Amino acid sequence: MAVNYKNIGLVNTREMFKRAINGGWAVPAFNFNNLEQLQAIIKASAELKSPVILQVSKGARNYANATLLRYMAEGAVEYAKELGCANPEIVLHLDHGDSFELCKNCVDMGFSSVMIDGSSLPYDKNVELTRQVVDYAHKYDVTVEGELGVLAGVEDEVQAEESHYTKPEEVIDFTSKTGVDSLAISIGTSHGAYKFKPEQCTRDPKTGRLVPPPLAFDVLDAIMKQLPGFPIVLHGSSSVPQEYVDIINQYGGKLPDAVGIPEEQLRKAAKSAVCKINIDSDSRLAFTAAVRKTLAEKPAEFDPRKFCGPARDLMEVMYKQKIVDVLGSDNKLAK
Repeated sequence: MAVNYKNIGLVNTREMFKRAINGGWAVPAFNFNNLEQLQAIIKASAELKSPVILQVSKGARNYANATLLRYMAEGAVEYAKELGCANPEIVLHLDHGDSFELCKNCVDMGFSSVMIDGSSLPYDKNVELTRQVVDYAHKYDVTVEGELGVLAGVEDEVQAEESHYTKPEEVIDFTSKTGVDSLAISIGTSHGAYKFKPEQCTRDPKTGRLVPPPLAFDVLDAIMKQLPGFPIVLHGSSSVPQEYVDIINQYGGKLPDAVGIPEEQLRKAAKSAVCKINIDSDSRLAFTAAVRKTLAEKPAEFDPRKFCGPARDLMEVMYKQKIVDVLGSDNKLAK
């Protein structure tokens, strides 16, 4: 029995993306794997009146269970209302779908948006697969994100050694042949907590920390020139806050040289046609930092609520900071 996302109170991305492009802000797309992440995301977005995209990768869906996820999404809408957000705008989005069957199953299970990632395929095969997903999803008014270009790094099943920037000369052909609603591009972001190798970075002489290379805004500008006003998506956009990395390392973790995308570059991107910015590693780091600290300070603790609670609180702080300081999506609900 198929589930229509509209019946459980979710929305697709179409209207929020239009407003974001016109208003010079971006919608947060936060990946989640567990209840605490979901609670923190909904609390942050509902209290700040921000639209939000709940992202689920193929691996997270397998981890959480597809049926449970559908009810968690419905619960998220009701929880946002309970927190005083009368008309929440919540999207349930498949991140990096790798087959037509997976995307179809997500549409049938109440997702309001899906991504089909054919970026590792030859160009014509990417077009063909993406078109197939669009044709199915649009029957149910589910929005579709496609991808051109390859991001380096690792995220669940998605991994690539090298990145390839999106070719601006391909974007018109790709979007017109596939009918996608948004396009994920590669301009130097990457997946995971190690977004750049040390040799790609410089070191700050004062702190000794790695300083990553800047994003390729010239590529973004060229893409926007080809596709004026078209919704652009940035993947792999966690900033890997050093305070979380430091806490993890201080309490027995081992994350040397973890480095992310500087927030000022994401702010700049959010003011352009980039209307969806994906953040995953930052919440993993916040969660892990809080858990490690609590267990190190209270080694006799074995009640998961006592260490998952502080993890949830720290993630909420982080999500709120992203919404207000980086994406500018606070107080941007339609009504």
